[in-house]
Amino acid sequence: MDETWLRYGASLGIGLLIGLERERNPAARAGVRTFALVALAGTLAAALGGWLVPVGFAAVAAMLIAAYAIREPGEDAGTTTVIAALVCYLLGALAGTGETTLAAALGIGVTALLYFKPELEGLAGLERRDQVSVLQFLVVTFVVLPILPDQGYGPYEALNPRHIWLMVALIAGVGLASYAALRAAGERHGVLLTGILGGLVSSTATTVLYARRSADSEAMARVAFPVVALANLIPLARVAVIAAVLAPSLLPSLVPVLGAALGAGLVLTALAMRRPQAGGSLPVPEIHNPVELGIALRFAALYAIVLLASAWLAGIAGDKGLYAVALASGLVDVDPVVLSALNFFGSGAVQADTAVLAVALALLANAAFKLSVLAWFNPRLALRIAAPTAAAISGAVLALALG
Repeated sequence: MDETWLRYGASLGIGLLIGLERERNPAARAGVRTFALVALAGTLAAALGGWLVPVGFAAVAAMLIAAYAIREPGEDAGTTTVIAALVCYLLGALAGTGETTLAAALGIGVTALLYFKPELEGLAGLERRDQVSVLQFLVVTFVVLPILPDQGYGPYEALNPRHIWLMVALIAGVGLASYAALRAAGERHGVLLTGILGGLVSSTATTVLYARRSADSEAMARVAFPVVALANLIPLARVAVIAAVLAPSLLPSLVPVLGAALGAGLVLTALAMRRPQAGGSLPVPEIHNPVELGIALRFAALYAIVLLASAWLAGIAGDKGLYAVALASGLVDVDPVVLSALNFFGSGAVQADTAVLAVALALLANAAFKLSVLAWFNPRLALRIAAPTAAAISGAVLALALG
């Protein structure tokens, strides 16, 4: 009985939600009550079974088309409202089959699609370059990535095509997202947002992207420093959140190390950003290719080489412990090492100090790798980033020593 009421409640909620949005349109001939009834009709048809679902769909379509058949010259043809009502009917039918969560999610999505009409129409004014960039990102992420095999190849089975291509998708995604953030928020707020977003998504991808972009112009070089510096500090907070979920009892030992590193790094970054610079406030630089596929593909090749080297080092380390593996694997990604150390601690395989040191070594190796990438693309930017990185490392080492 509870499941039955849930289905009808979800259906009614979907109809009311879409109907309320349609009420905003004065030309719409179907409002909140009509849409609620249409959704319930779909649910009843699905419950009764047989041919009622397609027959009901045809009846709803016929009635709405008839309602809009006679209209004044220049009056809205009501195509959107008709389609929305038909989708609402089908969502009600979907809820009637028991897929209430999916139906509700789709109902919210449909309502958002209808509500944000001005913003969506504004996308039609995008330049050709921006449209091509969006299409490139969609192909890289939703066409190529899913079809690549998710298994290891080569020596030590270290080369996973999907994992390697994921770096291409991450760099492309960070590039597109940062481009949008800089354009939407502008100047300092856009830069801060880009750095935080880059650190949450992939600090390595952000470092590679802005290391290459910083060589294009002085404006981009000034923007690249705070973006890369913040992106490389955010993972410290992310590791603490992961530890709080997977191994909360490790937090008293881990948080002082991560907190000291984050605090010291943020202080140096803030001081560097407060210094007066020639040219005034941070500019919004011109970005010619938001997705930067060329950079992404070149880094994917480098990433594959580092994967092989890390697998080889981890292989020869054998039973010498978690530390060597942390140093090797941390070169390319800290998350696997962090998860392994937390799981080992949770199972009692290692003590707290061993797990904390393994995490610290992985973060140290990852910072060294990103500094080397910066030095490869832009030595001047690498020197600037070295100060907050060194401060973060010093803070972590001091906390480890005191601990």
